Amino acid sequence: MRFIDEVKIDVRAGNGGAGSRSFRREKYIPKGGPDGGNGGRGGHVILEASRDKNTLQELYLRKHLFAEHGKSGAGRKMHGRMGADIVVQVPVGTVVKDEHGAQLFDLTEHGQKVTLAHGGEGGMGNINFVSSTNRAPKYAQPGTEGEASDCFLELKSMADVGLVGLPNAGKSTFISRVSNARPKIADYPFTTLAPSLGQVFMDDGDGFVVADIPGLIGGAHEGKGLGHRFLKHIERTRVLLHLVDVLHPDGQSITDQVHEIESELKGYGDSVWRKERYLVLNKLDILSAEDRQQALAEARQLNPDCYMISAVTGEGVQVLLYDLYATVKKVQAAVHAESVGALDEVSD
Repeated sequence: MRFIDEVKIDVRAGNGGAGSRSFRREKYIPKGGPDGGNGGRGGHVILEASRDKNTLQELYLRKHLFAEHGKSGAGRKMHGRMGADIVVQVPVGTVVKDEHGAQLFDLTEHGQKVTLAHGGEGGMGNINFVSSTNRAPKYAQPGTEGEASDCFLELKSMADVGLVGLPNAGKSTFISRVSNARPKIADYPFTTLAPSLGQVFMDDGDGFVVADIPGLIGGAHEGKGLGHRFLKHIERTRVLLHLVDVLHPDGQSITDQVHEIESELKGYGDSVWRKERYLVLNKLDILSAEDRQQALAEARQLNPDCYMISAVTGEGVQVLLYDLYATVKKVQAAVHAESVGALDEVSD
């Protein structure tokens, strides 16, 4: 299935049904009076965030969300049926924007629902307009029109840890070893063409979510190699794990690899650049003991939070995971404390 993370949709809620202008007509009841029922409400268009979805593929194929119109009222005080709502599930992390690019909704929790377009109200039947001066009203209200608009949906993956690095740094191998994700793995670059999410389970039964972001290249923050579409998925991660190939196929040094990725993160903006980052030297299994020491010394000049692992053999991976887990918990606690403080200020 193709990975779709951006889509434009045409949204139209249902119109409200018209009220009925009816009078009771029965034998032996010559003056039955008005008995027109109300029209039904038009259907809403609703989005629901779900962890079971990981792409906007359904909406990419559908593109038009038209809810049902409400039914008109009828005689004998019968009210029209409400139009059926349209409820479409989208991945957690979906952002909804209007046609001008202004953000309307941000679906960050499983089960969260937002209404994109409200259905029109049903019109009132003539039974509602009886008064002491007008015992037989001959008018009823029409239903109102439902809301309609163009909406832009953008998916930004929700994960605790985001894997970044140049193509073929071993990110797919790493996420397949530590989590339940099973991305495509091959010995050529750009095997990952879409973000992949995996759940890491720790010994205590808890864990965290890790996202494998497709390999970045120079100029990614300017859109090269679909860079913007990849970098935006890092925005929601709490911690970044920067994987580096200790023996780059083109002979690129560790320092040059690190600077190339950091330049892209910084160019994209502070929302990514200021995240806490771990530097991880991968493919440890192909280095001699002496080369390991040299590589580690070079890396620590760039980032003291440096680790050496082999995603293939698993060497060094467990220590990294425990430290990552502790950092994720620390960041989660800080974010929670900040949100609670903000709520307290609002309540005061």
